[in-house]
Amino acid sequence: MTSPRALLSAQSPQDNPELKYNQIFSPSPLPSPKTPVPGQRDLVTCHHGHPGKESWPSSLVKCLTPFLLTCPAYFLFWIPEDPPSLLGALVKCLPVLSLAAGLQALTPPGSTATLLKWGLLCSAVGDACLIWPDAFLHGMVAFAAAHLFYLVAFGFSPLRPGLLLPIALVSGLYLCFLLLHLPPDMTLPVAAYSLMLAAVLWRGLARGGSAGLGALLFTLSDAVLAWGTFVWPLPHARLMIMTTYYAAQALIALSVLEGPKHKAS
Repeated sequence: MTSPRALLSAQSPQDNPELKYNQIFSPSPLPSPKTPVPGQRDLVTCHHGHPGKESWPSSLVKCLTPFLLTCPAYFLFWIPEDPPSLLGALVKCLPVLSLAAGLQALTPPGSTATLLKWGLLCSAVGDACLIWPDAFLHGMVAFAAAHLFYLVAFGFSPLRPGLLLPIALVSGLYLCFLLLHLPPDMTLPVAAYSLMLAAVLWRGLARGGSAGLGALLFTLSDAVLAWGTFVWPLPHARLMIMTTYYAAQALIALSVLEGPKHKAS
C-alpha cells in the first residue's frame, strides 16, 4: 500500500498548493564556502589582515599613489646644475622607495614579493650612489645586486631558451662597441653587469606580462645611460633615462600580481 507521504510527494506543485507554498517560502540552503584556488593571491586590499574590504583595483591605486606623486617631484626639483647632495639623492630615491612600500602593503608575505622588495631597495641604494660621479662603481654593484633579486624572483620556468640568441646578439654587439670607449678599470665591471642585465631581460621576457616590459625598459634605460656616460652625451638623456627607469621599476614591481605565463618554449 502506498503511504500518504509518498502520494503527496508524487504530486506536482500545481496540483498541491501545500507543496507550492513550501517551495516558495522554505529557506534556501546556505552556499558552501568558496574553495580557494591553489596559488591564488588575496590582493583585494592594501591593509594586511583585512581582506575583502575594498576591491583590489582601488587598493592598487592607493598603493601606487605615492609613487605617482614622487615621480613628477623628481623632474620638478631636479636641476642639472645643482651639485650632488643628500636632498637630491633622497628626491631621486623616493619613487623606488614608494614602490617598495606599496609592494609591502599590497601583497601578502611571499618569496616573490620579498625578492622584488629587496631588489627595489638595492636599486634605491644605486640611485643614491649615482648622484656622485665618484660612486659610479658602487652604484653599479648595488644595481647588480638588485638584478640578482629580480632574476631569482622571475624564476626559470618557462625556460624559453629561444630568447637567448637574439638577446645575446644585441647585447654582445652593444657591449663590444661600448668596451672600445671604457677606461681599463671599468671593462670588467661593465661586462659583468651587462651579463647580469641580459640574464634579467631573458627571464623577464620569458615570464611575460609586465615583467617582460619592465626588463626591456630597464635595459633601454641602462643602454642610454652607458652611452651618455662613456661614448657621447645625448640631448635630454636624463629625461629619457629616468622616465624609462621609473616605468621599468613600476612594471617589475607589479609583476608580482601576475602569475608566470607558461608558454611553450
